Amino acid sequence: PPPGPAPAPAPASGAPAPAAPAPAEQPAPPDPRKDLAERIADEKGWRQSTRQGIQYLALQFQATQCNKDDILAGNDDPALPLVTCSTDHKVAYLLGPSIISGDQIANASSAMNQRGIGYVVDLQFKPAAANTWADFTAAHVGTQTAFTLDSQVVSAPMIQEAIPGGRTQISGGDPPFTASTARQLANVLKYGSLPLSFESSEAQTVSATLGLTSLKAGLVAGAIGLVLVLLYSLVYYRVLGLLTALSLVASGAMVFAILVLLGRYINYTLDLAGIAGLIIGIGTTADSFVVFFERIKDEIREGRSFRSAVPRGWVRARKTIVSGNAVTFLAAAVLYFLAIGQVKGFAFTLGLTTILDLVVVFLVTWPLVYLASKSPTLAKPAYNGLGAVQRVARERRAAAHVQTGRA
Repeated sequence: PPPGPAPAPAPASGAPAPAAPAPAEQPAPPDPRKDLAERIADEKGWRQSTRQGIQYLALQFQATQCNKDDILAGNDDPALPLVTCSTDHKVAYLLGPSIISGDQIANASSAMNQRGIGYVVDLQFKPAAANTWADFTAAHVGTQTAFTLDSQVVSAPMIQEAIPGGRTQISGGDPPFTASTARQLANVLKYGSLPLSFESSEAQTVSATLGLTSLKAGLVAGAIGLVLVLLYSLVYYRVLGLLTALSLVASGAMVFAILVLLGRYINYTLDLAGIAGLIIGIGTTADSFVVFFERIKDEIREGRSFRSAVPRGWVRARKTIVSGNAVTFLAAAVLYFLAIGQVKGFAFTLGLTTILDLVVVFLVTWPLVYLASKSPTLAKPAYNGLGAVQRVARERRAAAHVQTGRA
């Protein structure tokens, strides 16, 4: 793992003494065509130089690069000076060699300061580092020191007095620490230097061509499934099938909008497993429509008109729809939290489409079908496709009248 937080002297302006002459050329950024080791070596050559002239130019150049990814992150030599930026990408620093490594920090915690206004970070060094810290602070009163993690400055407080005993308190500057920022800094100082190791649970190498082919195949499969559902709905349910199509379009638009927002704000990427979850979600949404429409048919078979069957069928169908979607969502949630790799992508999109299915059925499908039931034109069997069901209802009523007459 990269070196942990380490204090080092850092002048407020970041500028060294102007004794050495400046070189004629400004250091150039690493060439991306080189391999990683060469690029890191080039970066160290000018950002960790011991020549003051190069340090000065490196500081000026690094100030324009703070908002970019740092290739030197975690790869610097703690025994050499370092030109780097703060973690908020606002300030460039010239740091001296590290004097204390992160594993010498015994504990760090956040608390409200003694005046009850604002927050501070309490830091405790281990005994070996406590003496080093005491000597360093005594020799550098009135100057800044820096705490770094992955080669970036997480805090650069001013040394106000010599600090013996190994206990140090960092108070916020401008702006002062809030409870959140103090806790965050304490966690960085406390856990940033842990010797963590990672085990790979899953690794796949997919060529760009193969990945694009798989993505296109998944999208084509989803489009075919959607078209088949729409054709079946239009042939079997007619006007109700058209309302199904409108509901599916609304559901698809909401899914697309949410995925775009997730991609923009949390860098979510839709993979092949996620597309599979979307395809299953189409079937789940279609199931809800079928349950609703079949309940309407049941009401018509019992002798009710299309207009009166719709609200009664909805009351009976919505419980089944909610129960079915709840089971699907719980299954998706279990998969998401317990599974790894691509299964999580499948579970995420399945759960998302399940929630949106309920939104669409309650806010789009049901209102549209209810409005259709109020239309005299759409109530005709030729438009709603319920002629066979209505004939069965008439035959049952006729049979009931015959039996009553015989009795």
